[in-house]
Amino acid sequence: IQSDTASRNMARDYAIVTIFLNCGIRLSELVGIDINDIDRDFRSIRVTGKGNKQRVLYINDACRTALQNYLKVRNADPHHDELPALFLSNRDQRISNKTVQWIVYKYLRAAGLDLQGYSVHKLRHTAATLMYQTGAVDVRVLKEILGHAQLNTTQIYTHVTDSNMETAI
Repeated sequence: IQSDTASRNMARDYAIVTIFLNCGIRLSELVGIDINDIDRDFRSIRVTGKGNKQRVLYINDACRTALQNYLKVRNADPHHDELPALFLSNRDQRISNKTVQWIVYKYLRAAGLDLQGYSVHKLRHTAATLMYQTGAVDVRVLKEILGHAQLNTTQIYTHVTDSNMETAI
């Protein structure tokens, strides 16, 4: 994404994919983020999940930097100050689910990964799996991060590997 310097939306697209891969949020949650959902210090984002349930997601340095870089571009247009949506389309409207899906597929194609079954939801799945396997995030904490009502829903993201079993023993 960062090598796509010809795109006027490079910073936006990079922020979108970075948030997916680091926060594991749903597509609808990302599209629904407003500017005022980001705290002043860029430490957290408030998202609205299924059933209109709100939760706070703490963001890491990669997300913080990507958001700050995007906001520099977004806020360069004074007209954008009046718009509540964080991510805007080329027509200065809240970005749509379809546009976000198109963005993700565009960069998957560019990376040669378009025929391997990847999707927007796979980015959420990847984030959750990495948090659990390499980030040592407890499955109950992961449940809250993902906004799941039931623990058994979260368990589909926790692939147990031979190395996990070896470490446990």
